[in-house]
Amino acid sequence: MGIKNSVDAQIVYIDTPGLHVDAKRAIDRYMNRAARGSLEGVDCVVLMISAPGWVAADQPILDLVRDQNCPVILVINKIDTFKERQQLLPLIEQSSEKMSFAEIVPVSALTGENIADLEKSILGYLPEQPPLFPADQITDGSDKFVAAELLREQVFRHTRQEVPYAVAVSVEQFERTPKLLRIGAVIWVEKESQKGIIIGRAGDRLKKMGRLARERMQDYFESKVHLELWVKVRAGWADSEVLLRSIQYGDE
Repeated sequence: MGIKNSVDAQIVYIDTPGLHVDAKRAIDRYMNRAARGSLEGVDCVVLMISAPGWVAADQPILDLVRDQNCPVILVINKIDTFKERQQLLPLIEQSSEKMSFAEIVPVSALTGENIADLEKSILGYLPEQPPLFPADQITDGSDKFVAAELLREQVFRHTRQEVPYAVAVSVEQFERTPKLLRIGAVIWVEKESQKGIIIGRAGDRLKKMGRLARERMQDYFESKVHLELWVKVRAGWADSEVLLRSIQYGDE
């Protein structure tokens, strides 16, 4: 969950993983369970597609949200790629025929266009009630979970074209002292070749990812951080329920 607090509202966002139609691996089945479970008890669903339009992979997700007993807002992202905004009209019309969406909101995550309008639309479907979380809380994830995500973010940013998304991070050490936060984390991959990619020549890539992750951690935890990293190979971890639990995938 991501929690956004403003003067007059609190929005709790649940960012779901994508649906895996084949679900051949254990990690795919885990993702599907997480995606379906995240829809329970929500007040509004935001379904996002990207320009130029609908693709086959969107259909299972559309079928899933169509059965939800709550408003569904369709977001069309990457409108900055259209030369003329009139090019959006056929896509909006096609989308309206697929489902009776509560609203269709074109946005550009890259430029920020219409993002504020989208949030106003979301607020319109939320109930008036006391806040669910304290005003200074921004996520329900534990500190270990956040630390793992900040590191995994850097892995994705620096190896996106070379290493599959089946990369896990487990935080093995998380110790606070008055002056220092010690974090030890393992980056799990499935092949020796992937380990080499993560580490980079003479360890340069791992050092860079570690430095950037440490800086993000220091900002988030408001503490000096000592970060130690290991890269380990565990063949087939993404296809084993037992191995997924052993490396705390999805745990907090």
